Amino acid sequence: MRTADYVDKRIAKYKKKGLTLHEIAWKIALLCVGWSYIFGDRGQYCTPSHRRAVYAKHGDKHPTIKSKCKNYQGTGACSGCTFYPGGKTRAFDCRGFTYWIFKTVYDFTIWGGTVTAQWNDKRNWKAKGRIDTMPKDTICCLFVYKDGKWPHTGLGLNNETIECSSGVQHFTSRNPKWTHWAVPACVEGEIHPEPSPEPEPTPPPTPSRPTIRRGSSGVYVKELQTILSKAGYDIGATGIDGKFGRRTESAVKAFQQANNLTADGIVGKATWSALLKL
Repeated sequence: MRTADYVDKRIAKYKKKGLTLHEIAWKIALLCVGWSYIFGDRGQYCTPSHRRAVYAKHGDKHPTIKSKCKNYQGTGACSGCTFYPGGKTRAFDCRGFTYWIFKTVYDFTIWGGTVTAQWNDKRNWKAKGRIDTMPKDTICCLFVYKDGKWPHTGLGLNNETIECSSGVQHFTSRNPKWTHWAVPACVEGEIHPEPSPEPEPTPPPTPSRPTIRRGSSGVYVKELQTILSKAGYDIGATGIDGKFGRRTESAVKAFQQANNLTADGIVGKATWSALLKL
């Protein structure tokens, strides 16, 4: 895990090397992996005194501010814990992380005090859409939409993601939870969303068929006999005659037994469903 000072110096170094801001933003986000989550934070230094102040305000809702910090009770400089490896680190919540990245690298403000407010503020975005149309090779803010709410945000580049949930985490494969993307207005270059995938064709509905049994007759018995005969079942010497007799009943029972159905010789909904898959 890197210190805040190290990350600040890398930003300056990357800019001198002539990297694009897009490249710098992703590299800096990766260097933040391991930094801690504190509700409401947007890159403040993570120190015992800061954590105590936040806990005093939000501790009843966010007890991990205290429980996740081994140096919470300390009064001097902390070093060596999970969130503070020998120097200052920074802390974020999910929306604070994306805010800090673009403010630090691009000097661009993503407006909104909640994830929902960020998504809805038109000043923030150059383009946005459903996750299945996310543009390639472009740094995006990712969003989760669930039950009418926008509870979470993070960063995405192609199939990789970086988010601050239980601390800043990097994932090489995008989780299905992400539902939408948005490119901040400051990101350079043209945005080319992926075309929406063609929807799977909806198969025509299967007409409902009546329950038939020994003694039945007609077109549905003929259909039954045709399916059974093609599948290799013996329906008797009279063949496909539209009459549900003893030999057709025996063929039905054999089919039902082979398909883990109740072998009663009655062709109801479950047996029709299995037959029509042949």
